[in-house]
Amino acid sequence: MKKEMGVLSAVFPMPVLIVAAYDENGTVQAMNAAWGNQCQEDAVALFIDKDHATTKAIRKTKAFSVSLADLPNIEAADYFGIVSGNSVPEKFALSGLHAEKSRFVNAPVIAEFPVTMECELAEIVETPHMYAIVGTIKNVSAEESVLGTGGKIDPGKLRALIFDPFGHAYYETGPLAGKAWGSGKEMAKTVREKSRKSV
Repeated sequence: MKKEMGVLSAVFPMPVLIVAAYDENGTVQAMNAAWGNQCQEDAVALFIDKDHATTKAIRKTKAFSVSLADLPNIEAADYFGIVSGNSVPEKFALSGLHAEKSRFVNAPVIAEFPVTMECELAEIVETPHMYAIVGTIKNVSAEESVLGTGGKIDPGKLRALIFDPFGHAYYETGPLAGKAWGSGKEMAKTVREKSRKSV
């Protein structure tokens, strides 16, 4: 029997994304964002507040990077979520992390995070229910240490963080559970057979 929980954030898992952009002074602004996702094969959408220092920087420079936070960098990832760039403009420099300018867009790529999407601002969507920064991915860079078979990013090696909205905690991605477009094949076959017999 299900218990009624009322209204709460119940999408799980959520990513732990580190969004970074240069402000008008060339200073790196970075923040932790869980409310973001792929919205097309070559685009990401970030549902973040318009008043963040990083959001303001994106609006100025029209570019940003999105890194996947990982377990070895959990302390820095959380730091970027609890310290505001509006209060501490030099928070990235104080973190001790390092950034290089992307070769594809006018945005910083944080060296310590293993996978980064380098994005050009495509549009800002503002409605009564959401504020979204949409970026076109111009390049994805990945450390060789997280690559697996065929040169693809291996989630098992990545050790990406997952945000838990229920308990406000972080988890690490786990082992392979099944293959997409494969795990449900037997069920699909059974359903097709049942469907044919019922006709």
